Amino acid sequence: MDAVFTVQNVNYAYSTTSDLALNDISLTITQGSRVAIMGANGSGKSTLLRILDGLYFPQSGSVTAFDHPLDEAHLMDEAYAHAFRRRVAFVFQNPDVQLFNPTVFDEVAFGPLQLRWDKPTIIKKVAETLDLLEISHLRDRAPHRLSGGEKKRVAIASVLVLDPEVILLDEPTAALDPKSQSRVVDFLVDWGAGKKTVVVATHDLDTVPDIADDAYIFKQGKIVAHDTPRNLLANHQLLLDANLVHAHHHYHDDGKPHSHPHLHFGHAHDHQ
Repeated sequence: MDAVFTVQNVNYAYSTTSDLALNDISLTITQGSRVAIMGANGSGKSTLLRILDGLYFPQSGSVTAFDHPLDEAHLMDEAYAHAFRRRVAFVFQNPDVQLFNPTVFDEVAFGPLQLRWDKPTIIKKVAETLDLLEISHLRDRAPHRLSGGEKKRVAIASVLVLDPEVILLDEPTAALDPKSQSRVVDFLVDWGAGKKTVVVATHDLDTVPDIADDAYIFKQGKIVAHDTPRNLLANHQLLLDANLVHAHHHYHDDGKPHSHPHLHFGHAHDHQ
């Protein structure tokens, strides 16, 4: 498969005095893959997504996107930036930083308007995207008055309307109720029929087997494991070491304390 992103020996720090948020990171994300970047808060997974979206640039190392350098100099070129933004979409963890238009329709239509699509095309594509995310009934609502799950789906719709090849999502199920989580997961499972590339940064282990076929575990800015989700999630000691699960202490009949990893797998999703 062709590489969408190639990251080689990337280092990134938020300041000259801070520790490295990313420490010698190298990975390849191929076309059509569904990749989970797993890690506890502060592990570097969100920083990586922002680098893949060209929002941050590494202090050292290199990143290529679609076989072209992804750096500040290239993104200053209008034609390059336009093509890249058309192909790669980013959904922030907090949808409130992404939503600013007066209605849901205006929010989803904003990107196409910036690309100067004609009015009939915009109306058609917005309607199709709202229907895909099951939020057509919110069309005339103000985004800031929606629930967290509704806001998340509007944020996804606002980038999906452009039909990107790649979607980057930062903690897409964070702070959502189970029904809203299920809807987001169902979308990620079904979107693009295996032809689109999905990269998800998450510490929600329940959703990883559903949404990813490839996975990395980050800890303190480093990749500590890369394997299939099934293999990584079966390694309880690895998950403990990466602070993705915690151990419960309890007493058996012999009076001795024991600890076992506390896992949350087996979460069911409604695919109707």
